[in-house]
Amino acid sequence: MAGTAYTIFDTMMGRCGIAWGSGGVLAVQLAESREIDTRRRLLRLCPDTRESRAEAWIEPVIDGLSAALRGEPWDFSDVPLDLGGIPGFDCRVYAALRAIPRGETLTFAEIAKQLRSSGAVHAVGQAIRRNPFTLIVPCHRALAAAGDTSGICANGGTITRRRLLSLEGALATSGPSLLDVLLPFAPPRQADR
Repeated sequence: MAGTAYTIFDTMMGRCGIAWGSGGVLAVQLAESREIDTRRRLLRLCPDTRESRAEAWIEPVIDGLSAALRGEPWDFSDVPLDLGGIPGFDCRVYAALRAIPRGETLTFAEIAKQLRSSGAVHAVGQAIRRNPFTLIVPCHRALAAAGDTSGICANGGTITRRRLLSLEGALATSGPSLLDVLLPFAPPRQADR
């Protein structure tokens, strides 16, 4: 792998991008409303990359990203990341995020506690906001507060976070459904009388 490169690829959510170098994946950019905007954001993260065909080792990563965006389970734990230039604390946060199982979430405070930095909740949030490895480092699984799917998310925003969590089944148990709320107030059925 010589130099750094990027490619744009199709997914169910639109045209996404990935950049890589000799040390591993440099960045993943989820689809913006226009492909040119996807490219701009990716090039802002990795300004020295040149567009190229995906190298053999990056093709399965692209396949995995596409599968994950279709809602299929995918394991990114063996995908190498180029962590050069990323602060040590952020690297620790990303490692903690990669350990969150599909379909589960943790709060920023829980992540900070895992890192033995319980006073660093804000720093955890900032690391998540800077996450260049979207999906590979699943920042959508980190919530500011339990059940709160709004707020900080790397490059997809709140709607994308909710969509990803829904695809993974993490929202299914996030609280009572409307039916659960209404059932106690419903008149008894004939069989219940």
